[in-house]
Amino acid sequence: MDRASHPQLKGAALEKAPTGIAGLDEITGGGLPRGRPTLICGSAGCGKTLFGMEFLVRGATEFGEPGVFIAFEETAHELGQNVRSLGFDLEKLIAKNKIAVDYVHIERSEIAETGDFDLEGLFVRLNMAIDAVGAKRVVLDTIETLFGGFSNTLILRSELKRLFRWLKDKGVTAIITGERGDGRLTRQGIEEYVSDCVILLDHRVTEQLSTRRLRVVKYRGTTHGTNEYPFLIDENGISVLPVTSLALNHPASAERIPSGVSGLDAMLGGDGFYRGSSILISGTAGTGKTSLAAHFAHATCARGERCLYLAFEESPAQLARNMRSIGVDIEPWLKKGLLRIEASRPSLHGLEMHLARVHKQVAEFDPKVVIVDPISNLVTAGSELDTQAMLLRLIDFLKGHGITAMFVNLTSGGGSWEKTDIGVSSLIDTWILLRDIELGGERNRGLYVLKSRGMKHSNQIREFLITSKGIQLEEVYIGPEGVLTGSMRAAQEAREKAADIERRQHAERKQRELTMRRAALEAQIKALQAEFAAAEDEAKVSLAESAAREQTIESERERAAERRASTARTTAPRQTTKGKPK
Repeated sequence: MDRASHPQLKGAALEKAPTGIAGLDEITGGGLPRGRPTLICGSAGCGKTLFGMEFLVRGATEFGEPGVFIAFEETAHELGQNVRSLGFDLEKLIAKNKIAVDYVHIERSEIAETGDFDLEGLFVRLNMAIDAVGAKRVVLDTIETLFGGFSNTLILRSELKRLFRWLKDKGVTAIITGERGDGRLTRQGIEEYVSDCVILLDHRVTEQLSTRRLRVVKYRGTTHGTNEYPFLIDENGISVLPVTSLALNHPASAERIPSGVSGLDAMLGGDGFYRGSSILISGTAGTGKTSLAAHFAHATCARGERCLYLAFEESPAQLARNMRSIGVDIEPWLKKGLLRIEASRPSLHGLEMHLARVHKQVAEFDPKVVIVDPISNLVTAGSELDTQAMLLRLIDFLKGHGITAMFVNLTSGGGSWEKTDIGVSSLIDTWILLRDIELGGERNRGLYVLKSRGMKHSNQIREFLITSKGIQLEEVYIGPEGVLTGSMRAAQEAREKAADIERRQHAERKQRELTMRRAALEAQIKALQAEFAAAEDEAKVSLAESAAREQTIESERERAAERRASTARTTAPRQTTKGKPK
């Protein structure tokens, strides 16, 4: 069907009046239908009157729309006292002419069921109140008081339609509250059919745990959330949380943040956890889960970031005292407002209420890290399946806001280590398992990274010590029986140290022997060199003497030759003149 060919379908979408109630405008796609009546129904104590009053107060203070509250059960003074606990100063708004409150007292016994009965008197009073403040919003609380005396369904239906039509013609956005009936949304079972929007408030108690829930039953002319949503009523009014949204469209940061334990960071590639990821610390009692979580909280605050710590086992004072004994002082961060510890028993609220409170605390505190210690205690507030569903929504919510979440889980002994009692391991990005290692009659602590999505991580089991200076991870030590810890490790280290000393002493003895042999050899070499030098000197002297003798002999030979020559000249015959001897 084409809108252009049907003029009655032309125009903008249904205009809505924002309620200012946290979460409700998101569920309804913008608020309640502007200029139309909305029915708020529910049993006693579910918050109908407070819902209507907050709708008026938010409209007057945040959206510039004055309002009128027509009360059939409480006076203006009583209403002012009741809503003051929500932080609303009704008397001040009345004095500023932004809200008008009119108490209409009706006695059911005075109502006459006649065919010509009408609501002209109510219309007159309502019209005067609307004109007095220029109201854009109207609340009627409750409709049972107005129509409770009627048993004729035809008259009741007729007057209801007339009331709703009058409000529409007046152009005000109206809320009409009604009590829930047996098996029906309202006692009369008619109001929901003539209303353009119907919202059901429910206050249920399951296993002694109470939870308030809201559901948009119908909303003419627009789409809306159809699930049940938990809501809170506290000092800031009503907060409705659309916690069933599970779209996997949250961002994935590449930034890394330290865990507060340098050895653990080294096991995670040297940089720690991914920002905005989910971390699970699991182990049996006494393995150091809370101590590891406290290191992470301390490191977060030391960076100047806020950390929200949800403690289900210890009070803030007890937690601070215990962590101080291991060198983690969280008191300065509490005083500076960087650390907030919200401590309560899981049985204080139902699961959905716990989740709603986390939403509210995150919105107020704006933390970068949220720690839940431990999640295993939440099973006392609901079934295992309900707890898993609640944690799934919590993880999805925190990831959607880029908040790094650390969950501490107490595992029961005797079962498999690589599982949790409430089955959330598949939802976790980094899972660190703490366990007891029993050897030699001792129980020592071991740590290993079971998984860590998107990063290289160690596959080693590391012993860690909880000392007065915090958690310290020991280097991996493997003995004949496997990984050794505690006194067995110390004994093995002592044996190996003694063996090492013995090897070192043996080497030193060998070195000394070599040194002595080298010295003896060098002395022997020197003696041989001296002997050689003496022999060489003696040979030189002998050669010199031989040369001297040869020289002497030669000289003697020369002198002998000279003598022979001289003798020969002496003994030669004399010659005479003319051949005759003289």
